[in-house]
Amino acid sequence: MINRKFGWLVILGLGSSLAIALLFSSPLVKADAKKLELLGQATFPTGFMFQDTEVGGLSGITYNPDLDVYYAISDDRGEKTPSRFYTLKIDLTNIDLKKINPTSNTAPDALDENSVQFQAVTPLRDSQGEFFPPLVNDPEGITFTGESLLISSEGDVARQIPPFIKEFSLTGTEIQYLPVPVKFLTPKENPDFGTRNNLALESLTLTPDKTFLFTATEGALIQDGEMATPEQGSPSRILRYDLNQGKPDREFFYMSDPIVVLSDLDQEFKVSGLVELLALDETHLVSLERSFSISAGNVIKLFRVSLDDASQIQDINSLEGQTDKLAPARKTLWLNLNSLGLTLDNVEGMTFGPDLPDGRRSLILISDNNFNPIQETQIFVFAVPTEDLSQQF
Repeated sequence: MINRKFGWLVILGLGSSLAIALLFSSPLVKADAKKLELLGQATFPTGFMFQDTEVGGLSGITYNPDLDVYYAISDDRGEKTPSRFYTLKIDLTNIDLKKINPTSNTAPDALDENSVQFQAVTPLRDSQGEFFPPLVNDPEGITFTGESLLISSEGDVARQIPPFIKEFSLTGTEIQYLPVPVKFLTPKENPDFGTRNNLALESLTLTPDKTFLFTATEGALIQDGEMATPEQGSPSRILRYDLNQGKPDREFFYMSDPIVVLSDLDQEFKVSGLVELLALDETHLVSLERSFSISAGNVIKLFRVSLDDASQIQDINSLEGQTDKLAPARKTLWLNLNSLGLTLDNVEGMTFGPDLPDGRRSLILISDNNFNPIQETQIFVFAVPTEDLSQQF
């Protein structure tokens, strides 16, 4: 998430939807063997209410193929209503791909206004069945295991609340937690160690065979180096769990892109980092990076990522001064969403959806509006190339 202290900065270059109705229209990219095709966009204004809760802060999304529904986690820290996730239905069955004209700037027939519907809201409860107190959780990532949900929290360094990864039932009750390595934690006696506040475990994804779980730091651990700047990216750690063992087995070196700025005078709040991962197998992923600056707004990039030759860093407690000796994960730009001519909000969530009528798979992105009245919740639907993504690395 972008720190809400600076949420008002996002107003530059952004428009706000004035209607609750979904708006589906978008530029299209002509599909080829390796490119994504944008099928449509749904927009909810900040303040949209569902079952007496404000829908917002949707920083992660995952798909349940058995029920054909999605679960989206809200990063509300329990300040508005208890920590919660939403169940959504995104109906792609009526898409007529033959009507989509790749030479047109819009796709009026791609999706209809009722294609996205919120179906339920589920509060999170601890193992005793009680709501979590306010400010204890900062939920950011979510992934469906087949029977339950794994949810990550960034914690709160200032309040000495560590990040976590926990398993919850589909009814929202905590089942168990996964251990987080010590190097990701910030002890009270050593504030120069561990995750930076608001740059912790933002992402969460399972491999298709449910064997491995991936998460990553949004930016560098304090002992690993600096935050991203317009001149350089930040060294992140991709953390992999072996779920058969119930503990981490690898950490990989990943370098994020620099912050995108369009003016040397841009001295206001700016940030860039790794906000989501989508696992293809145990060494190949799709990553989502989000950069924000006043001059450039939100810049959203998708990368195809290979860990095959990346340095394994689980035994290195500090990367400071060592990154030049390490091999980062190999990144190949898959799509810069800004090239589509869209007005982009704070996109942070990503999941695969069902197959489309032409056999391609759908890819869903969702934005975290920070509960800011001049931001909005965006849902994008893409068609994924039919080729196996892991063969494109």
